[in-house]
Amino acid sequence: MATTSESHRQVLIDTHSHQPQIKLSDFIAGFWRMDSWDMSAQQRIQLIEAYIDLGVTSMDHADIYGQFQCETLFGEALALKPSLREQIQLISKCGIKPAFDSMPERYVNHYDTSKSHILASVDNSLTRLHTDRLDLLLIHRPDPLMSAHEVAETFNQLKLSGKVIHFGVSNFSPAQFDLLQSSLNQFDISLTTNQIEISPLNMSSLNDGTLDHCQQHHISPMAWSCLGGGNIFTGKDERSIRLRKQLHKIADEHGIQDISQIIYAWILALPCQPKPIIGSSQPHRIESAIASKAIKLDRQQWFSIWQASTGHSVP
Repeated sequence: MATTSESHRQVLIDTHSHQPQIKLSDFIAGFWRMDSWDMSAQQRIQLIEAYIDLGVTSMDHADIYGQFQCETLFGEALALKPSLREQIQLISKCGIKPAFDSMPERYVNHYDTSKSHILASVDNSLTRLHTDRLDLLLIHRPDPLMSAHEVAETFNQLKLSGKVIHFGVSNFSPAQFDLLQSSLNQFDISLTTNQIEISPLNMSSLNDGTLDHCQQHHISPMAWSCLGGGNIFTGKDERSIRLRKQLHKIADEHGIQDISQIIYAWILALPCQPKPIIGSSQPHRIESAIASKAIKLDRQQWFSIWQASTGHSVP
């Protein structure tokens, strides 16, 4: 059985629930593109160490990333330097079953949050990552066929086995989050995060209650695609051009050149305290993202970005 010692958990106590909550770094390292990075195992070790040295200790994965290859590549690095495992929090996700060409039995992309799939996915992730436990497991997408009771029982089994220490969700609405939490209460398990898309090009979570829900329940969401998939920098549409112009204006006001720092600062200003995911293999890009913590936007600067994105003033 895997150990669940304090050194593995890095926990803090939530004063409202008195339940141990995972402590993630302020930024999260994302490895969904690791299979496209032309890196040797030693270079992968160096990248992980670079993240750690910069204070980014939480490592985000999913079973399907790179058609199951990204976890394998990361795990190869951990196997070569096992001491890194005690310095990081490993996050993975499950629940999506893509119709990859390598799986001819699947003819349609679909979700699966059944007990058998979650258990098998966790075991496979542990094998690929060369570890005995996940610090955090997320259900990757809301599943309309999800039985909250079955998922809760599965999470409890994984917790008791020591294979998973903490649990969360990804891309869930407040109602979907609360549904699963209601079944987890009987096992004294609290969902610790909701990984959602947040960027000036996707502000839906600002308006649909998701971020309000996170703030209400003292949950720091993990923010993915913060830079809009690169469209903010290269998009030729009117919205992207308008947004890019305003970001450059604010960057000039702060005496910086990298508008990505303004984007991260805009996200970090949200009161639910999001944790942006950095999906880069370049140390200078990682350093630039982390430096955004020192940038404080005033309210007019923040809302000017909102206005550039929407194309209109607030009501």
